[in-house]
Amino acid sequence: MTLPNLLSLLRMGLVPLFIIALVEGQPFRALLIFLFAGITDALDGFIARFFDQQSHLGTYLDPIADKLLLTSAYVMLAIPPAGGGVTIPVWLTILVIARDVLIVIIALILYLALEVSHFPPAMIGKVTTVVQVVTVVLVMLGRTHGLFEVPALAAVYVTAVFTVTSGFFYIYRASRLPEEEKARRETETA
Repeated sequence: MTLPNLLSLLRMGLVPLFIIALVEGQPFRALLIFLFAGITDALDGFIARFFDQQSHLGTYLDPIADKLLLTSAYVMLAIPPAGGGVTIPVWLTILVIARDVLIVIIALILYLALEVSHFPPAMIGKVTTVVQVVTVVLVMLGRTHGLFEVPALAAVYVTAVFTVTSGFFYIYRASRLPEEEKARRETETA
């Protein structure tokens, strides 16, 4: 159990606190928890690389913690707050979750059917995640201060474009991976 793995577990433990803050109508407290979770994400990656504490367990824990927090945020922020305020449209929540499910299914099929074990994240996927996180932050800020309502609504549509684009990119990438995996294996055995 490395420090980065403990930070990933801490991030998972923050998810219920984040949800409780939103249910209790405390978007600023939820935002602070979300930002703290983001800091733990950056820290665990830095520590893992800088102090050579990367682990097999960490390759699973870190993305699971990230997706758990982000999915919880999209689901919870799609529920209109009691006092009114910005919400994430349900259709965007569905798009975000569907894209992640699609990526997992593609990776699983490639692994089970074609023994493709190398399914690296793409830059468009990383940018999409950043855009999704920014949207969550703007929506929570929009719930605390009206000044952020317009940027939050604009971010919703930017997120939709990136989410759909990256989903199609991963479908395209999946169609190319079997050939790339075959070439990689031939290079390794040569």
